[in-house]
Amino acid sequence: MQAWRRRFFLLLILVLFAGPLAAAATGLAEVRNDWRTASRDSAGIAPDPAAAPEAIIQVYGARAFGWRGAFAVHTWISAKPAGAPGYTVYQVVGWRYWQSGHAVSVQHDIPDRRWYGAMPELYLDLRGPRAEGLIGRIEAAVERYPYDGLYRTWPGPNSNTFTAFVARAVPELGLELPPTAVGKDYLGSATFAAPSPSGSGYQVSLFGLLGILAAVDEGLEINLLGLTFGLDPLDFAVKLPGLGRLPALNTATPDGLAEADTP
Repeated sequence: MQAWRRRFFLLLILVLFAGPLAAAATGLAEVRNDWRTASRDSAGIAPDPAAAPEAIIQVYGARAFGWRGAFAVHTWISAKPAGAPGYTVYQVVGWRYWQSGHAVSVQHDIPDRRWYGAMPELYLDLRGPRAEGLIGRIEAAVERYPYDGLYRTWPGPNSNTFTAFVARAVPELGLELPPTAVGKDYLGSATFAAPSPSGSGYQVSLFGLLGILAAVDEGLEINLLGLTFGLDPLDFAVKLPGLGRLPALNTATPDGLAEADTP
């Protein structure tokens, strides 16, 4: 029995850490050691407000800083009402919580900044009248976020818990977060069932450590110790810890851009 338990434990460790180790070894998650010199420049993804006067909502993610990037991304939301000269960025930042006791950050900022050197990936791009109608609801959801005074890198609440909370509060966004958004499945200490972040299905989760999700957009996901394994039959994709979604899929589909042409 002892030998069986050891073999099971070693197999579990291999299953959980093979993906993050591969992400680090292949450079998919670049380990950046000095945050003070890491780039925070624009990635050139977000439209210039002067050239795109319509309302815009975008959701980004980039590999977390340091060793955490082998496991997870940091996600954030940016929004610009029609005619606005710039974007507002909504996110949860760990160092902000550790300094002030408040995790939520709402700032007029560059929407597509590199996350301390890591190139952001666009998960959602919604424009036009539909986006205009959702910005106020995003702001209201940010105000209701229940964990401004609490932050935990793992299993949450963290930056991905925040983005998932806003997505559930505004299901019309149809936001599908990647499996590397560790913390997205944290539902709190008293809530064990909720809609999926995309709003197209449901999930159950025990403190963000063990759970299952079934949804049209996300497919089937299993959360084990905060790490996600899954299958997306509609897009013929698998989801693995550290490596993310294979094959990679930019979820900012043309459908999300079509609203820009709506009169």
